[in-house]
Amino acid sequence: MSPLSYDDVVTQLDDLPSLPAVVMELLNSIDQEDIDISVLAKKVSHDQALTAKTLRLANSSLYGLQVKVTTIHQAITYLGFQTTRNLITAAAVTGCFAEGACAGFDHKAFWRHSIASAACAKVLARHMRFNQDYAFTAGLLHDIGRLVLVSSFPQRYEEVLAYRAEHDCHLLEAERAVLGIDHVEAGLALAEHWNFSDTMRLAIGGHHDPEAPGAGFLAAIIHVADAIVHALDLAQAPDDLVPPVSAVAWQALAIDEDSYMHIFRETELQYEEISMVLLA
Repeated sequence: MSPLSYDDVVTQLDDLPSLPAVVMELLNSIDQEDIDISVLAKKVSHDQALTAKTLRLANSSLYGLQVKVTTIHQAITYLGFQTTRNLITAAAVTGCFAEGACAGFDHKAFWRHSIASAACAKVLARHMRFNQDYAFTAGLLHDIGRLVLVSSFPQRYEEVLAYRAEHDCHLLEAERAVLGIDHVEAGLALAEHWNFSDTMRLAIGGHHDPEAPGAGFLAAIIHVADAIVHALDLAQAPDDLVPPVSAVAWQALAIDEDSYMHIFRETELQYEEISMVLLA
């Protein structure tokens, strides 16, 4: 079997499920401030399933609102535009890929890991006084390239899973060995295709290599969050390996041991809450 190239992945992207148009608009505007919020709220509310999921998240204890929000507009008023945008994105992305095309790929475990990483990245970002909304979304989407590979090349990905089981290695190594391309590259192809902001692209591209020049601080946060979530085994994936942690990223966060204990606990609590809504 010949190795896959970046272009092979790109040509398959049009066949992937696309996100609702309003979500695409949200993702493309992540770095913009001047958006007409009432127009946006109206567009989102046309999609009832998306609205219901978003409002369940907004009303979860994650945000500790004193009032119950019943419309997207209210959510924006109480939680702010950025936070609401992230909730809408989370609600949409977790429902948009079909499962079951690739035997042996555990779709639920994938999303458990992604949601836990989002929760952990948000908690870390708060400690670092970094934008929590960016961290949450980047944590949720950091492995999205895996879904691209699983959806576009299901048979080939079954070989990746078999290789990993046989060699007891990280999935990233198995992807490179079998496909010649990995989920980071596939994630970047999708980020380009879906017009993600540069902030998101850097985080997706750098989450396994936060030391790469220009990877940015968000990549370091996602890298550490990813490792913590593997260590806490929140995805409940059998034979899950904790990825090696970059000393540079770990030191960049400079968090002491006591704080990490709080971060672990908080990640577990938030994960429970978010997964109840997103995986319902």
